[in-house]
Amino acid sequence: MTKIKICGLMTKEHVNHTVAAGADAIGFVFAASKRQINIETAQQLAKDIPSSILKVGVFVNESVENMIHIAKTVPLDMIQLHGDESSQVIEALPFPTIKAFSVRSKKDVEKASTCTSEYLLFDAPGTDFKGGSGNQFDWSLLDDLHIDRQRVILAGGLNSSNIAQAINQVAPAIIDVSSGVETAGVKDPQKITALLNLLRSGACTK
Repeated sequence: MTKIKICGLMTKEHVNHTVAAGADAIGFVFAASKRQINIETAQQLAKDIPSSILKVGVFVNESVENMIHIAKTVPLDMIQLHGDESSQVIEALPFPTIKAFSVRSKKDVEKASTCTSEYLLFDAPGTDFKGGSGNQFDWSLLDDLHIDRQRVILAGGLNSSNIAQAINQVAPAIIDVSSGVETAGVKDPQKITALLNLLRSGACTK
């Protein structure tokens, strides 16, 4: 079954609700973003997250030293790289990584084929900030992907109305949702529950 990561959580209430709803991973954003939090906040939010749920830190062009410091302090389970990080950065991190790729064309998808990260995240290009924009890209660009689908994370404009189509068409290991479970830019517990219930109901067949 496809797993789900809810990203950009900022409050204890929303973390607790996401845990209770059955998410597989929770993302904390440490890069410039309207969802950015500091290390102290992340530490507090992480305290009550069960070990069965992955804690992922999202970074953009951050130093290896600072990412390791934050990951050990919070603590995090994985590091998500949403900038222009090189293979040397990936290899220098003593944590599993997710490398994000902004998809505009087949060339952007092909770049991922040589990446050594445990997971490869495909997203629409950012707008105001590096990273996701909440927009959907052309999923057909992933049709001929020569990468194990168990390494694929799909992001960008995902919500309860298109999650079934996304899973059936792309067959990712994980879907990554942020703005799709928000109302007026704030995480919405009802939308989080609805999305998780839809995923667990069997409506999304892959």
